[in-house]
Amino acid sequence: MARIHFTDSQWVFIQPLLPPPARTGRPRADDRRTIEGILYVLVTGCRRQDLPREYGAPTTVWRRLRPRGELDVWEHIWRAALAELDRQGELDWSMAFLDGSFAPAKKGGEQVGLTKKGKGTKWMLVIDGNGLPVGFHLDSANTAEVRLAKATLDTIAVPRPRGRPRQRPEKLVADRAHDSSALRAVLRRRGIGMCIPPKRRPASWRPKRGRPVVAHRGVSLSV
Repeated sequence: MARIHFTDSQWVFIQPLLPPPARTGRPRADDRRTIEGILYVLVTGCRRQDLPREYGAPTTVWRRLRPRGELDVWEHIWRAALAELDRQGELDWSMAFLDGSFAPAKKGGEQVGLTKKGKGTKWMLVIDGNGLPVGFHLDSANTAEVRLAKATLDTIAVPRPRGRPRQRPEKLVADRAHDSSALRAVLRRRGIGMCIPPKRRPASWRPKRGRPVVAHRGVSLSV
């Protein structure tokens, strides 16, 4: 895979958002190179010990990742990037998509639950119409996605130069696992349109005329 490196303009944006270096002790490793190493591991999924040497020591990359995550440094950078994208008109608020995914966690940890797939965490994500993540929530994997939907929507808060952060897309799209009267009520109260298919077809449902019917060998017919 191609190496991951920041452009100069990207680094000018990120650098002021990092904690200042300690005034005493050993000088810390180069921030730019270390964060590029963190991204390389996260994107490629490689083992830390397989990290290319150009990113520095693997132990340094690991030790920088977790403490700064606990200090919400990465979230701060992410939200600052969203604010800048919104200022440039690059966020599409006309539509948002909500879904969840299972992440295995065999060694346990926070927000880990036992499911048929084993121990894991439920990763809930909201993306805008352009596919950019605007909200997320982590929880135990044994919790249904529909029960985590409201908590996930509550994490949408894109800062703006004036006034309150932007929190509401115009419409939310989700699969039928999120079909819930409680969630629909939440969306109505917030003035968010919804596109969520019902879990069951209503009794009055009938196929529409002209609806395509898939035949053998991929031949499409109409009724």
